[in-house]
Amino acid sequence: MTSDLFLPGLHRAGDAFTDRAFVRGAVAVEAAWLDVLTDAGLAPAGGACLSAVADEVDPAALAVGAEDGGNPVLGLLARLRPVVAAAHGDAAAAWLHRGLTSQDVVDTALQLCARDVLVPLRAELDAQADALVALATEHRGTPAVARTLTQHALPTTFGLRAAGWLTSVLDARDAVAAVRPAAQVGGAVGTLASLVDLLHRHGSADPPAAATVLATALADRLGLLARPAWHTSRRPVTVVGDALVAATDAFGHVAGDVLLGSRPEVGELREPAAEGRGGSSAMPQKRNPVLSVLVARTAAAAPGLAAELHRAAAGAAEERPAGAWHTEWAPLALLGRSALAAARQLTEVLTGLEVDVAAMARTLDGALPGVLAERLVPALAVLPTRDGVLGPAAARDLTRLGSLADLRAATAAATTTGPAELDGLLAELTDPRGYLGTADVAVDAVLARAAARPPSGAAHDTGTGTGGSA
Repeated sequence: MTSDLFLPGLHRAGDAFTDRAFVRGAVAVEAAWLDVLTDAGLAPAGGACLSAVADEVDPAALAVGAEDGGNPVLGLLARLRPVVAAAHGDAAAAWLHRGLTSQDVVDTALQLCARDVLVPLRAELDAQADALVALATEHRGTPAVARTLTQHALPTTFGLRAAGWLTSVLDARDAVAAVRPAAQVGGAVGTLASLVDLLHRHGSADPPAAATVLATALADRLGLLARPAWHTSRRPVTVVGDALVAATDAFGHVAGDVLLGSRPEVGELREPAAEGRGGSSAMPQKRNPVLSVLVARTAAAAPGLAAELHRAAAGAAEERPAGAWHTEWAPLALLGRSALAAARQLTEVLTGLEVDVAAMARTLDGALPGVLAERLVPALAVLPTRDGVLGPAAARDLTRLGSLADLRAATAAATTTGPAELDGLLAELTDPRGYLGTADVAVDAVLARAAARPPSGAAHDTGTGTGGSA
């Protein structure tokens, strides 16, 4: 995993998807499986004795030992078995991990880590949505210049721009809420053969059905989705990556606009101030929009991490992958941590964003009349002249003039329209508020969608999702 030193702000993710979090997840899987076997009358004692062990395991030592087996599970079992033996005897310790394979434990622990990112990530998306609802509502009537391909285009409102950000955030929220992390229980090759054989020898009337029940019981204990083994069907992993990238895409959309709006020559937006933030080692006058910079960095890097997950999924061969599976772990962890950190950075930006309405008005005024050329050209083109009508080419030339006064004077000279009629016409045509189209309707629609979202605590509020469902 890349050091936090090289990813400023990653500390905001806390313990999510760290080595320690993975160890806790793996221990939780082993303990829950031992409980399942005990409840089924197979194992003599459950996994309660393992509850405090996870924080005693040294992840660094476990990582060194993982080279011997290609994953950390063998080393973890060597640390857990003596604990079970000390609490319940060697016979109980022999049941630890019985019927599972290392990939079951790693995959399920990673899904637990993913859940522990997705839940707070969704809360951050809700907080962002709330901030954007406030911005869109407050500024639905604030005129601003819309830009296309970086250039002044037409009038819009800042409220509509905020509603566009809100749309991205709500789309990301839907993607995150739809994911249902899944348990992996398949045994050596996905058939649970060892468990089925064990149940047969213990007199089960239908060992395959009973094994399926136990696999489901493990998922239920861990609060994960139960599904058939997915050792080489990696959608439960890629769907997590896709949801995280949906979130970072939304974050990048907002951060990019904040970066553009905070340029000194634009001056329409400013990140919230914080002591010591945004400074420069060489230029003390600067107040850099550093949170948006870091969010943009994460948004740029995240798709590549998700692509690694898809490449691994495509390379998962036969019943258990060699190498491709191992490729997933680091990018999944980094993607989860960086997405959550970026979410918290952007929440801070949006809840304290400074909007300079006066600067937006100055920019819009300075962009006239050209910013209304789409409206002006057809209206001016039909004005009468001594030889007929002005025409589109001449009308376009008029809209390229540098001020409304210049437009008035040049139009009066080129046409035979009376002064009073011309003044009234230009007053109407050059009022940006009269050329906002469906801005209000669009803002209303997005605000209604935000108001209709289920509360953040609702489980799987968008349906069964794709994180393992059929």
